Amino acid sequence: MDLKAAGGKRKIKLLIADDHQLFREGLKRILNMEEDLEVIGECSDGIQVLEFCNQHQPEVVLMDINMPIENGVVATERLRDLFPHIKVIILSLHDDESYVFETLRKGATGYLLKDMEAESLINAIRSVVQGYAYIHPKVTGKLINQLRRMTYLDEMGAGSGAAAGRETGVKFVAGENNPLTRREAEVLRLMAEGKSNKMIGEFLFISEKTVKNHVSSILQKMEVDDRTQAVINSIKYGWVTL
Repeated sequence: MDLKAAGGKRKIKLLIADDHQLFREGLKRILNMEEDLEVIGECSDGIQVLEFCNQHQPEVVLMDINMPIENGVVATERLRDLFPHIKVIILSLHDDESYVFETLRKGATGYLLKDMEAESLINAIRSVVQGYAYIHPKVTGKLINQLRRMTYLDEMGAGSGAAAGRETGVKFVAGENNPLTRREAEVLRLMAEGKSNKMIGEFLFISEKTVKNHVSSILQKMEVDDRTQAVINSIKYGWVTL
């Protein structure tokens, strides 16, 4: 469906939030070619996004996840609380369903991949403004599979969190200072059980490469050098109980 607005209608005001200047400039040129779209600002971190939105009130923020100072996930949650009328569309390189779950849970209305065609991006923006949610087709399949897996685990009584802890003896406990996403928490719990990356991937129905990416993110966030230190610290912090 072509959602392009007819001539003469007001322009949709956009903010681009990404720490790569060349990407922002290229995207801005593409969007400003549309009669009904106008990029009114650019930001390189989440703090700038909040300050800009407070002053200029864009209708849509195109938000990258990985930004310095304050990332897109945190910025999205704060935008939802402070400016619930502003729509957030995540523009990401990551097609892992855990990122989709996390950003949608924090308040994003759309999740798109940066390699998508310009026409699809433009239609996605128009869709979100009209009140629809929009998820990149490449991600949708993974999202459905994850939902099916979660439903299956719930039916079997082997879901994440407390149920999984009862089955395996290892339980993940979310703490106030826990910086991990829900999927990273699952991976950490399975690491504490001594599972390899391959075994974790098979259990969570994700690729071994994706598991490695999650492990790297966990080590970085916990500021440790290896898996053993991550598990020990998670027990020390009370995130994991045996």
